[in-house]
Amino acid sequence: MIKHSLVKFGIIIVLLGSCRAYRQNILFKTNATTPPSGLSNEKALIEKNYKIQINDKLSIRVYTNEGERIIDPDYELVQKTTNQNLIHEEREYLVQYDGMMKIPMVGMVHMEGFTIREAEEVLQDLFSKFYKNPFVILQFTNKRVIVLGAPGGQVIPLKNEDMSLIEVLALAGGINNNAKGYNVRLIRGDLKNPEVEVIDLSTIEGMKKASLKVYSGDIIYIEPVRKIVTESIADITPVLSLVIGLISAVTLLILIQK
Repeated sequence: MIKHSLVKFGIIIVLLGSCRAYRQNILFKTNATTPPSGLSNEKALIEKNYKIQINDKLSIRVYTNEGERIIDPDYELVQKTTNQNLIHEEREYLVQYDGMMKIPMVGMVHMEGFTIREAEEVLQDLFSKFYKNPFVILQFTNKRVIVLGAPGGQVIPLKNEDMSLIEVLALAGGINNNAKGYNVRLIRGDLKNPEVEVIDLSTIEGMKKASLKVYSGDIIYIEPVRKIVTESIADITPVLSLVIGLISAVTLLILIQK
């Protein structure tokens, strides 16, 4: 009688563990009766994203002679010179709380509110006091998006201001057989009240939505395909081993008593 009860108990544990394994690791669920909102603040983000802001980090490269050192498709200048035109290696600089950035040689420079191109022109003018025809290249280093779900947790840097969802997904490894291509969520804005766009990449209509630009701070979630049997077995194996061990111990005890 005790043995049968333990077997029933073990079966119940296995079934409960199976259900739990099936439901785990699914993030960012939405109410099925209420479709996610569109990205209504896209225009404001476009204007905001092209301006340098407080706490932004930028890399700065400075070249002389209007950048002839880096515009050298046949590498002729590389063979003839020894990095004489390269003034500064790429480094990262912070836009401080007052909108100023501290830069070697030129000191404190106001950067907040400028576009990248405007800031490059400001720095070229300042460096012209020290070098002949300086050529400055600025890039954001803190602009990035987060990819979660089937590809694993990844932080993808935005190399330019015109990256699309498709480009980011490609950098994250694409959508394989372990991902639900019809359930991609693009989450944007304040995490307390985010805007969500559900994108179906399995259809042409969904591909049209996939041309949406991504912006720094966006979260992209690709729901993984659940492998019910495999995950359930892996999840309940420790519990099942405990139950089998307990049943074996009780059976042995019964046999000894007989």
